[in-house]
Formats: sequence, structure tokens, C-alpha cells
Amino acid sequence: MASPDRSLLSLNTATVKKQWTLAQTIEGCARHGIRGIAPWRDKVAEMGVKAAARAIKACGLTVTGLCRGGFFTAPDFLDDNLRAIEEARELGAQCLVLVVGGLLPGSKDLLSSRVKVLEGIAAILPEARKAGIPLAIEPLHPMQAAERACINTLEQALDVCDLLGEDGRSAQCALGVAVDVYHVWWDPKLEQQIRRAGKRILAYHISDWRVPTRDLLNDRGMMGDGVIDLPRIRRWVEQAGYSGFHEVEIFSELDWWQRDADEVLKTCVERYRSAS
Repeated sequence: MASPDRSLLSLNTATVKKQWTLAQTIEGCARHGIRGIAPWRDKVAEMGVKAAARAIKACGLTVTGLCRGGFFTAPDFLDDNLRAIEEARELGAQCLVLVVGGLLPGSKDLLSSRVKVLEGIAAILPEARKAGIPLAIEPLHPMQAAERACINTLEQALDVCDLLGEDGRSAQCALGVAVDVYHVWWDPKLEQQIRRAGKRILAYHISDWRVPTRDLLNDRGMMGDGVIDLPRIRRWVEQAGYSGFHEVEIFSELDWWQRDADEVLKTCVERYRSAS
């Protein structure tokens, strides 16, 4: 395959969260020619949403997503998600990423937890529509089903979209999915479900799966350092009609969070060209 379009590279701020503030990350993206940024809400809160919005606009960056809303199995999910929608609106984010939450407190009932997630998304969807903020359900790897996300495949996420009336045929997609290769690369139905998603793909996240994996949450690899066939998945996503940003999101306690942040961004740019 041809190399991906350099102008479509975005940085999820988690990739350098241990080294830089949000203000430093915004400036770093501009300095390295990275045109997209996806901030996390804790970093936005530290800087202030209005100040963050001004700085991002001043550097000419696109907010490819805000991380995160969700956790619908928590008792206080509603107020937090409504705040997240408003923050996404103020930042001009292309979507609000939803990490849906794990099992209900004190429960082992996975099916009931998924029903609660469906009900939670249904509760906030009207407000997201009013704000013009698409919601992107991000399925997480099954290893995180209990505590972080009980939606674990792209098929499950798209089923939720279908049940809530977003079949991908409307002019503007208010509810869709975030395809994070780290979480879905293993899925035998991945190609089929990416094709099914079509324009409901609202975000595309890239990193790599290290072998061996030293930590189930914080040991993602830089593109090219693991076993994911990134060019093949990119081809599927592009063939499905996605033409948006490719967002590097790397949680790396033992490696990339220990390095100089400028080195990390420089490597992101190089590996995006050569291994994505």
C-alpha cells in the first residue's frame, strides 16, 4: 500500500501524558507538523476548556476527538457525560469517544451491564444531537470487559448503533464507532464489521501490540513494534469510506512515557509513514 496521507496524522494526548501538559502538547504537535489532536478531559480541565480551545485554534489544529465519555454502569454517568458533551462542543471536537464501562457495581451479570450501557447511550444521545457532537462507541479488548468496557467487539458496538436508530444511512451520523486497532485487531469478524460500519466510523486509533505484553493496559507499542497488520486494517477502513484522521494513542508506562516527548512525536511521524 501507499504510505498514509501525512496531513491525516493526529496525536492522542495520552501518548505523552506523563511528559507534557496539554499546552505543551498543543505546541509540540504544531512544531512537528501534526495537524490533529485528541485531548483527554483531565488535561483539558487542568488547562481550562476555553484556554485549550483558544490554543488549539491558534495552532491550527483539528480536535479529532475528546476522550472520554461513557462509563454508563457508574451511578453518576449522566451528569458527567452531559459535561463531556459540552466540553466537546466548546473544543470543536469531531466526536466524543465513549468507553462504555464494565460490569455493574457488585454484579457478575455481563448481559445486564450491556443493557445498562444501551440505556445510558440512549439517555445522552438527544443532548449530543443538539450539541452537534457525534458519539463514538469504542469497543475495548475483552481483557478489559469487567472494569472498563463491556462492549468488546465492533459487531457489538454497531448493534448498539442499530438499536438506537443509527444505521449509517442518515446524512449525518450522530452515533458511530471508534476503531482502535489495539483493541480489535484480533477479531475474526473485523473486516466484515468495518465494512458494515461504513460512514459510522468516526475515529481511527493506531498503535501496536507488543509480544510479550508486559502490562494489559499500559504497554502499547509504537507502530511497527508489534504484530498488528496496520496497513491491512487501514485498507479495510479506507475501503469502508473513512477518510478522516489517524490518531496515535499509545499507553506505555515502561517505554514511551519514559522518553523525551519530542522524540516520541518525531517517532510517531516516522512510523506513521513507514509502518501504518
